[in-house]
Amino acid sequence: MSIAPGTYPLGPESGRLLVDTTRTGLGAKAGHDLTIEITRWRGEATIDPTDPARSQVTVEIDATSLEVRNATGGVKPLTGSDRGDIEKTVRDKILTTGRHPTITFRSTRVAGTPESFEVDGDLTIVGATRPVTLRGSLAEGRARGAATVAQTRWGIRPYSALFGALKLNDDVVVRFDIGLTADR
Repeated sequence: MSIAPGTYPLGPESGRLLVDTTRTGLGAKAGHDLTIEITRWRGEATIDPTDPARSQVTVEIDATSLEVRNATGGVKPLTGSDRGDIEKTVRDKILTTGRHPTITFRSTRVAGTPESFEVDGDLTIVGATRPVTLRGSLAEGRARGAATVAQTRWGIRPYSALFGALKLNDDVVVRFDIGLTADR
């Protein structure tokens, strides 16, 4: 099934945005690799499969809406309380959502084919805007792909604990899997 040219609304009702973190450091065994879901977001994709340069994407994320969905590794399973503590740390200390409640992405260039595309754009996190590239594909009415975000490029210090022995890797991966249904 090919994607028809048009404008497509994006949001939690059409798909998922996930953030994958990994751990490093001497104390890495004590921590968890996390999958965090962004639960409140919206956007729009204008797609022209015959001329990708005419395509564009915008997304706005409520930075307070990140919820831990999965945790692997660690010396003990993550409890509900642990999840709540992680979500609070992400909101208050990492993303400082009191000052920066929104994360935005605006495409600046789209290239490739429906089977393998790249979207360059400006990602704004914690008030800093930097370029990022998404890579993905369109198939069976869905857009799937990912981008790697190095937190320090946006001035974010990756989380650490145990006096620095347990740290999150600087790179986090943002994945998307979104159904495309023409604008209503």
